[in-house]
Amino acid sequence: MFPEGPVKTKTLLNLGKGEKTPPLLRREKRRRKKNKGKYRKAPRHTATRGGEARSRRPAHCHLSVAGPRSVPAVSPRRPRPPRPSGPARPLTAPLSAQAHPGRGGAGAAPRPRSASRAVSQRSHVWRRGAARRARAAAPSVRRRRRRTSGGGGHPCRRAGISAAGTQPSGGGGRPVAPFPRGLRRERAIPGWRGRVDMADRSAPSCHLRLEWVYGYRGHQCRNNLYYTAAKEIVYFVAGVGVVYSPREHRQKFYLGHQDDIISLALHPERVLVATGQVGKEPYICVWDSYTVQTVSVLKDVHTHGIACLAFDLDGQRLVSVGLDSKNTVCVWDWRKGKLLSMAPGHTDRIFDISWDLYQPNKLVSCGVKHIKFWSLCGNSLTPKRGVFGKTGDLQTILCLACARDEVTYSGALNGDIYVWKGINLVRTIQGAHAAGIFSMNACEEGFATGGRDGCVRLWDLNFKPITVIDLRETDQGYKGLSVRSVCWRGDHILVGTQDSEIFEIVVHERNKPFLIMQGHCEGELWALAVHPTKPLAMTGSDDRSVRIWSLIDHALIARCNMEEPIRCAAVSTDGIHLALGMKDGSFTVLRVRDMTEVVHIKDRKEAIHELKYSPDGNFLAVGSNDSSVDIYGVVQRYKKVGECIGSLSFITHMDWSSDSKYLQTNDGNGKRLFYRMPGGKEVTNKEELKGIQWASWTCVSGLEVNGIWPKYSDINDINSVDANFIGQVMVTADDYGIVKLFRYPCLRKGAKFKKYLGHSAHVTNVRWSHDHQWVVSIGGADHSVFQWKFVPDRKLKDTLHIAPQESLVDSNSDESDSDQSDVPELDSEIEQETQITYRRQVYKEDLPQLKEQCKEKRKSAASKRRERAPGNSIRLHFVHGYRGYDCRSNLFYTQTGEIVYHVAAVGVVYNRQQNTQRFYLGHDDDILCLAIHPLKDYVATGQVGRDSSIHIWDTETIKPLSVLKGYHQYGVCAVDFSADGKRLASVGIDDNHTIVLWDWKKGEKLSAVRGSKDKIFVVKINPYMPDKLITVGIKHMKFWRRAGGGLIGRKGCIGALGRTDTMMCAVYGWTEEMAFSGTSTGDVCIWRDVFLIKTVKAHDGPVFSMHALEKGFVTGGKDGVVALWDDTFERCLKTYAIKRAALAPGSKGLLLEDNPSIRAISLGHGHILVGTKNGEILEVDKSGPITLLVQGHMEGEVWGLATHPHLPICATVSDDKTLRIWDLSPSHCMLAVRKLKKGGRCCCFSPDGKALAVGLNDGSFLIVNADTLEDLVSFQHRKDVISEIRFSPGAGKYLAVASCDNFVDIYNVMSSKRVGICKGASSYITHMDWDIRGKLLQVNTGAKEQLFFEAPRGKKQTIPSLEVEKIGWASWTSVLGSCCEGIWPIIGEVTDVTASCLTSDSKVLATGDDFGFVKLFRYPAKGKFGKFKRYVAHSTHVTNVRWTYDDSLLVTVGGADTSLMLWTYEMEGHRDSRQCDSEESDLDSEEDGGYDSDVTRENEINYTIKALSTNIRPMFGIKPHLQQKEPTLDERQGVVRFQTTS
Repeated sequence: MFPEGPVKTKTLLNLGKGEKTPPLLRREKRRRKKNKGKYRKAPRHTATRGGEARSRRPAHCHLSVAGPRSVPAVSPRRPRPPRPSGPARPLTAPLSAQAHPGRGGAGAAPRPRSASRAVSQRSHVWRRGAARRARAAAPSVRRRRRRTSGGGGHPCRRAGISAAGTQPSGGGGRPVAPFPRGLRRERAIPGWRGRVDMADRSAPSCHLRLEWVYGYRGHQCRNNLYYTAAKEIVYFVAGVGVVYSPREHRQKFYLGHQDDIISLALHPERVLVATGQVGKEPYICVWDSYTVQTVSVLKDVHTHGIACLAFDLDGQRLVSVGLDSKNTVCVWDWRKGKLLSMAPGHTDRIFDISWDLYQPNKLVSCGVKHIKFWSLCGNSLTPKRGVFGKTGDLQTILCLACARDEVTYSGALNGDIYVWKGINLVRTIQGAHAAGIFSMNACEEGFATGGRDGCVRLWDLNFKPITVIDLRETDQGYKGLSVRSVCWRGDHILVGTQDSEIFEIVVHERNKPFLIMQGHCEGELWALAVHPTKPLAMTGSDDRSVRIWSLIDHALIARCNMEEPIRCAAVSTDGIHLALGMKDGSFTVLRVRDMTEVVHIKDRKEAIHELKYSPDGNFLAVGSNDSSVDIYGVVQRYKKVGECIGSLSFITHMDWSSDSKYLQTNDGNGKRLFYRMPGGKEVTNKEELKGIQWASWTCVSGLEVNGIWPKYSDINDINSVDANFIGQVMVTADDYGIVKLFRYPCLRKGAKFKKYLGHSAHVTNVRWSHDHQWVVSIGGADHSVFQWKFVPDRKLKDTLHIAPQESLVDSNSDESDSDQSDVPELDSEIEQETQITYRRQVYKEDLPQLKEQCKEKRKSAASKRRERAPGNSIRLHFVHGYRGYDCRSNLFYTQTGEIVYHVAAVGVVYNRQQNTQRFYLGHDDDILCLAIHPLKDYVATGQVGRDSSIHIWDTETIKPLSVLKGYHQYGVCAVDFSADGKRLASVGIDDNHTIVLWDWKKGEKLSAVRGSKDKIFVVKINPYMPDKLITVGIKHMKFWRRAGGGLIGRKGCIGALGRTDTMMCAVYGWTEEMAFSGTSTGDVCIWRDVFLIKTVKAHDGPVFSMHALEKGFVTGGKDGVVALWDDTFERCLKTYAIKRAALAPGSKGLLLEDNPSIRAISLGHGHILVGTKNGEILEVDKSGPITLLVQGHMEGEVWGLATHPHLPICATVSDDKTLRIWDLSPSHCMLAVRKLKKGGRCCCFSPDGKALAVGLNDGSFLIVNADTLEDLVSFQHRKDVISEIRFSPGAGKYLAVASCDNFVDIYNVMSSKRVGICKGASSYITHMDWDIRGKLLQVNTGAKEQLFFEAPRGKKQTIPSLEVEKIGWASWTSVLGSCCEGIWPIIGEVTDVTASCLTSDSKVLATGDDFGFVKLFRYPAKGKFGKFKRYVAHSTHVTNVRWTYDDSLLVTVGGADTSLMLWTYEMEGHRDSRQCDSEESDLDSEEDGGYDSDVTRENEINYTIKALSTNIRPMFGIKPHLQQKEPTLDERQGVVRFQTTS
């Protein structure tokens, strides 16, 4: 986190309390005491640089009036104190000695680049250092880290200093303002006269806006500087694309990247720019240089980074080269975001690539000892290696340019230019440059080249020399200047250098280049200070230069070269002196006026980390890696007057008290210490510390900054802090390249903030300007200086009309990770929904792998003869249920007036006239969302799954049209069709809630982006512009537009009209700019573009659903009210309350409660269709009557199921605390419902059907009247869940009640007394059956025990398995025993068989299991792994199965899917083949006789290819003769499945 340097620990650490001081430590203290107060001046030895003696005296320090504007110079007078507001005043006295801002000074030989510097520049900046990698392996959670050989983070950690403990602290002189009074939950803070609100964790309402970036990325890049069509200059620095207007001296910023940009290409029309970044998942952005908006994003192919880019002649295609091990070359149709071709580039690094502008499908690439000529044919890229022959030496080619007649010019490492004809080297131009040629630019006039020799050469179209410009010999030049980029346009030439400078040269004044941009270079940038009275910032770097920047003129106004790398800086309170801390342990004081040296002192051997002048200007505190702080007297010519030695680690931050009597420090261990000044005695008395007020706050440890630390952060993750006392905000800089804005003081953990990206590496320092108009931040490895404009609260409203900067990563401004804290608490229903997890331990798609793991079991099963599957079958007939508790807008009218919705894994098409259903059974897990095509004939449904799929299917034929997979993990929670029906948007439930835009007919992914960390509820495509869409969710309202392969998002701007709220639903309005969203507080928000213009109170409680009409809207909310609105939401036209009293006579059930929460609304056919959270579907007539069409259980698992002994009726009981009676006849309705005090898990009819026993979750059970559901009797002898309940056969004299506390109680129904207890089970009871005599009870347990008990006393019996088969059982629901051994699957250790039921003729056994499968077996199912017929409709575990009294129907209930399903039983030969209705058993391909040995051996051969040299890309699409043609009705019945890999 802080400057590096070797460390010596001069004290013995970790002395225990009461231990004696060791002799070594005592001697050290005596030595320090003896030397205390002595002033020692560093020897003025000379250093030989470039053959000349060079002293540390002011001769080596120079000023330069640099940049596009000259600045008035400094007065030696003492400056006035700072004004609280208003524009800053410029410097007032002349700056002496104008000099170049280059590396050397006038009168002194420039210092040559050191070997270590050269190595540093050759190292790849995007690779992490070894220490950085070691730190990333630490237990604390690491986010992005990167950078040069030094790596990010604190350099002292890299040097090996241990830092453990809490967080650290620092300083800078600024006025102190008391915190305002009158806030709730007050608590005094030491140093504050006012009191603060301890509970306020909200983000500040003010914000920062990037105003200027000082610097240019010249190192390790080339060809990254161009003129645009508007004569602006485009380049990049750090993670920012910059467009600079020399005429207006103004910068625009592209902030769509999240890491270092390292490549740039300009479109032939010179308006669009392509930039490529580094990173684990790098991407390319194509953006408009005028609007600075993203046009396209290209991603998902390259890794590590994008080394170079180039557009073709017409600008339709873009070629890119990756930084992966194969240096992959990709060709893109960048507007569509589509990859056209991909091929391995070369085993060594590729430095440049270019299209042959005279041959449309030819490219040339060059790099380490190679040049390749590529041909693009179709989607195939074919290279041919250049033949050097004897014409020239084989060497590294650094740049190239193509000319007519297959001629290519290339610049070599030795300074020669190689000329190629075809693939052959035909001649060389020797000595074109004295060293490597880094850049070559082709234009209408000819060619321009630039090299390491500092020269720019111009050539005509035949590559004959025109002129040479030696920048080293110009006024602004210096020895060692190296050219990295050249751009020639007309009579202007742009030159970018290795040392982060940009020159503009006018050809007829070639000896007077104009320096338009400068920046630091080499090493890391750590030192930053601001002038106390003027708009100036001072920076110092490892490049040994200190620079002064004008924040008003945005220019470098002075520069001085030092002898050592600079690691910290401070300006005296009168603005006269500038102190610089060096890496070698010395510090130098310069006069700001003329940069002459005042004093140079070296009292330490380790790096100086922090410097601070006292507010009264009398002292300078110097903190070092030696774990000590030295105090120097300014008026005594910096004589040492004190020493603070309490720290045990390197000093990181310091702050003076406003009276200059105290100093607080932070160290690398996170320890905060206090000292009395100037002596340096440590203060430990808390009473003495209470009254201290601090002149500045730059420390990272302390009560005042508790809230700035994120979860899982290292104690050195935050590098810098600076507080603005007047504005009550503070700014922080961290290791992740983020600048954050917090409230100050920031007391509570988890405080919210606003964050700003742009720096690509660790941000090393941050400071407010003297008048708090700006924030200045510096990047460590990116060498850049960012100037941010502070926009206070009062100005926010004035800036709302300006569209916010869009970005891929919310670069310009973003709320904190958890967003704003002033959002109200979530509604209980929403909170409950957000807690639902859709992840499974095992998915159905895992079955093949699980079976593969059971090879031995398969082999043994194949060798044995097994009973064949039953000839009879079942077919899904009717489903009771609707998924409303966690879904929304999933209910629609089809083209024919039927109703389509979903429950469990079934898409249901319901005919309300005939009360019949048809089913789409293509899914195998929970369907979570549904959308209907604009023509209302197709439906899209998305499901849960490890690699979850979206199915588009025809509601008429119930046939799938397309299956989309490969991009969503765990599930799909929202889908939506475009207005033309050609596109589909989907949202996943992965951690990033990925948004994907599809061309669903082709199965192609068009665009994808990470949506949000919090849940997204709805996605809607703009009906007028299919490239735009909106998403809403938890504290989320975002507007997206497609940009190639990506989506660009902008957060909704709320402004002063409200606060960020959770949005539950959204629709587009009457124009493409208008959008409407429903909030969790009952409001409807009206948006124009991305701005909130109005809110309307619509419901009491959340607005869950919204539907747009031609001339209005309809909304539904938690209050159970349906509201009709006009087209502007100004007037509510009519409301419908969902009440039981309004139910029409033809309803198919009973409303459980009045005003149920409404989750879905749709209009059509003269009715309003309503879906509720309680699993009900209602049809509301516009005149008022309400018809209940479908209903099911509410949220919670359904376990209890019983069929009536004589009637087509069944009973269910659920965790939703309801007991329900269902009619299984064609009327298919719920006959009765009763609310229970607790949820239930089992139920059973008495043999005569008049009574119904219900077991509850609290250990009690009821016996109710089966007709009225009124209580007859109730008991509670147990405390755990009643898991099974059974009447004895015959007269039903006894009732067996099983519980999860391992007991079965037997009750006499007539006397209402417990007459027996069955003991001996070692686990909870799962199943029970009576024998036909009512004398014996069979019990299964969770430990897979099969036990027998005599009734009614409950005595345990031991019965041999052969005898068990001879016993006549009144029912068979057991899952254990030899008679049902075959029902357990091969993967029985993974899944349980949860239920079974035998037909009355004892021939077919139906089972349900944890995978959601319903299976039919022949009975008895003896032997392992019996064959079966399998049916998929339930999404999760099937909890119970029961045959009706006449075996005509099988009734099944799903646990978490809450559905009740009816299956018709069809005899052999009657089977109606229906898609997905039945699947054969796991081993269906094996015949009874087994395999011949040769066939067995052949079957076991594994043909899987172990390794492939190149990736095989999936190919997909539609045949040419089928394109541009809508499929007919017959064609639509075909199935097309697509699967891609992300």
